[in-house]
Amino acid sequence: MVGTKGAETSLRLAESMLELIQRHGYSGTGLNTVVEHAGAPKGSLYFHFPQGKEALGEKAVELAAARFGSLVADSARGSATPGEMLGHVIDELAGMLEDSRFQLGCPVSVVTLEMGAQSERLRDACANAFESWIAPVSELLIAHGRPRPVARALATAVVSMVEGAVIVSRAQQSTEPLHCAAQALAVLLEQGTEASA
Repeated sequence: MVGTKGAETSLRLAESMLELIQRHGYSGTGLNTVVEHAGAPKGSLYFHFPQGKEALGEKAVELAAARFGSLVADSARGSATPGEMLGHVIDELAGMLEDSRFQLGCPVSVVTLEMGAQSERLRDACANAFESWIAPVSELLIAHGRPRPVARALATAVVSMVEGAVIVSRAQQSTEPLHCAAQALAVLLEQGTEASA
């Protein structure tokens, strides 16, 4: 298929950018390091991302959003309740933190904190990423009997608390903050919900 090799190189570059942002932050990730990490030809970065680092950062944020979105969707399909879904998500995040020795965090929060005030393009990418996680959680809560405005507010709180818990877990080198957040949120999510018919 025409373009397959190019698409693979583009994806490798975005995946490398994503991993390096998780480890070193956006500002601490240089383009030469990304190219080297991806094992890509030097000229390929500007071929695939002619607008440079912001374009590559945007693609990495989109990739992170899609992966976490898939985790949420898969967890929702395999769960009877919103609290159970959240438990699956938290377990996956806790495993990721432990496996990386607390070196890998959420790249979306990293980019938001570092670049949200400096780059409208990256701020928009991060806002879209967070929305892509809030929306399905909201829909799940609606399916379990929550009114739409309440579901939206709760879903926003869930994503915000989980993001914060990942940061605190990294700082403390412990998954306890994540599990504490999961316990508190499970109580909140289960109150007043009804199993969908």
